[in-house]
Amino acid sequence: MTSSPYGRRCQQGRDGEHVIGLLTEKLVRSRAEHNEGDIFSLEELSLHQQEIERLEYIGNWCLNLQILYLQNNLVPRIENINKLKKLQYLNLALNNIERIENLQGCEDLQKLDLTLNFVGELSSVRSLCHSLHLEELYLVGNPCALFEGYRAFVVATLPRLKVLDGQAIERSERIRALQDIEKVTMRVEEQEREHKKRRERERTEGEKRKKDREHKKADMEKQRDANDRSVTMDEEEERQFWREETPFTPESRLEAHSFVEERREARGSGREQQKTGKVQARSLVRADGRILNINEPRFDFRLAEADDGSSFTLDLALYRYLDTSLVDVDVQPKCIRVKVKNKTFQLVLPDEVSPDSSVARRSQTTGHLEVTMPRVGVVLKPRPHGGPSRQACDHLPRKATPIEEGSCAYRTHLPSPARRSNVDMTFKDDNDEVPPLI
Repeated sequence: MTSSPYGRRCQQGRDGEHVIGLLTEKLVRSRAEHNEGDIFSLEELSLHQQEIERLEYIGNWCLNLQILYLQNNLVPRIENINKLKKLQYLNLALNNIERIENLQGCEDLQKLDLTLNFVGELSSVRSLCHSLHLEELYLVGNPCALFEGYRAFVVATLPRLKVLDGQAIERSERIRALQDIEKVTMRVEEQEREHKKRRERERTEGEKRKKDREHKKADMEKQRDANDRSVTMDEEEERQFWREETPFTPESRLEAHSFVEERREARGSGREQQKTGKVQARSLVRADGRILNINEPRFDFRLAEADDGSSFTLDLALYRYLDTSLVDVDVQPKCIRVKVKNKTFQLVLPDEVSPDSSVARRSQTTGHLEVTMPRVGVVLKPRPHGGPSRQACDHLPRKATPIEEGSCAYRTHLPSPARRSNVDMTFKDDNDEVPPLI
């Protein structure tokens, strides 16, 4: 096991196996396909978005490199590339670098891109004075780029530099920078000290936030085990994490990466369990017999009671183009359960219904599922002689009293069902002009 710069632990790859976070020979060879896998004569190498946390061995493997892309990784410092004498272009944008260092051996370096890093020690640009061929430098998006006198200090410190942050350096600008270099240097050093204190506070806050998240995660695991709320709690935790406001620091960037990696591993293990058939079935009823209200697919729904109190009607907003064969409806005396693509919607009913007399219909226009469930023990009175016929009432709007509606996942505890019965579904709104569902 090796420890990363931020305390994360990574496994070393065995037999050249690539491990996320490490720069391995297998990874370099996989990116050298254009050179037939030969890394020793490689002149250009792209290792962007590989989640690399440390630069190791690259200076021993690819001595002939001229162009090296390392943007969008997690590299905390520049190291182990001093032996790349022929390196001309180094791209380290979008990393966690805080100072410029260890580039003295790159004698032929012409362009250095450190966009969107965390360089706050502006005086570290003096280490680039040994790079006699350096013409372009990019520091935009770094804390030091906000310093008063930033551009003048860099221009005066690197007399051979021609372009800074994409803007050409004029001869008159260099003359003015050299004239005010003493005053600018004092101001820069003062701002560096302020930045250093701020970074110490950010590190402390980052460590505290990391410990709080670990404690919170442990508490949520206990609650999840006790209440069997794995899916809901995971989604809630993810929403809270991304909504939390945090400063943009190397610690917060690494924390976000670790969170995404944990989610990826959790989803991967869940898919693997489904493949092997070892995934644990979700509990729909508590051990004491109380039913849980569940809305895993997060469908909008509406439960209404007929005016005469003879039945309940559930309107479930299924996806319009969802194949009906993927929908399974199950009406029980005390609840209704709808399964869509292995996701369960379960709702406890206010009163007992008759499963055998229930009817499920699917709208070809909206895709909604409508389930009508007659109540048990309700005696319907016959219509008086001479009253309006059913055909005469078809044009009148059907009225119902809303009982419950919503769209969020929730759970309550009510008595358990007595038996189970499947319901066949038919289509309503049968219109020849409307194409059938796919």
